Amino acid sequence: MEMPVVQECSVDACAYNRERSCHALAITVGDMQRARCDTFFTAQSKGGDPSTTGRVGACKVSSCRHNTQFECRAPGITVGYVQDEVDCMTFEPA
Repeated sequence: MEMPVVQECSVDACAYNRERSCHALAITVGDMQRARCDTFFTAQSKGGDPSTTGRVGACKVSSCRHNTQFECRAPGITVGYVQDEVDCMTFEPA
């Protein structure tokens, strides 16, 4: 199984975001209730591998139609703001 790619991230403040692209090796989505990006954090410097595009390593949102045994099966996701939370915008209720 190949991990889904983070196709776009509009959360410029994230330490892994460079030019609307995620550079974490893998992110975790969800807190059992919301499809938030658990990998999001801010820092003075940018992190991650600039030559890598982030992927979804795990998803804890079992109520999403793309979730199978806590693995994301979407071909790719986008991350952005829902109100003031950083969420997976690809989330769809099952």
